[in-house]
Amino acid sequence: MILADKAIQLAYDPGISPNSGGLPGLPVLKQVIGSINLFGIIAVVGALAVSAGVWAWGHHSGGHQAEANGKKGVLVSAGAALLLGAANGVVAFFSTLGTQVH
Repeated sequence: MILADKAIQLAYDPGISPNSGGLPGLPVLKQVIGSINLFGIIAVVGALAVSAGVWAWGHHSGGHQAEANGKKGVLVSAGAALLLGAANGVVAFFSTLGTQVH
């Protein structure tokens, strides 16, 4: 078999695309995922507050390890908040980018 024939076989299009109304219970699933996202954002706010407190406590008490852990916690919390807030946009961006692959 020629290499070009193998490449054509790999490029087979099954013709499947997302269907926004295909399954029953889709609005409920969207509501559940939205609630999970909100819970995650609330948890990140708590983690950020605790991490900032550990950072401040470590700085003022001379505990360099606690200060470093507090800094890491603040950065991780900020990154998690960024990802949670941008989840819809990130998924939409890559989904749209994926539809352009032929």
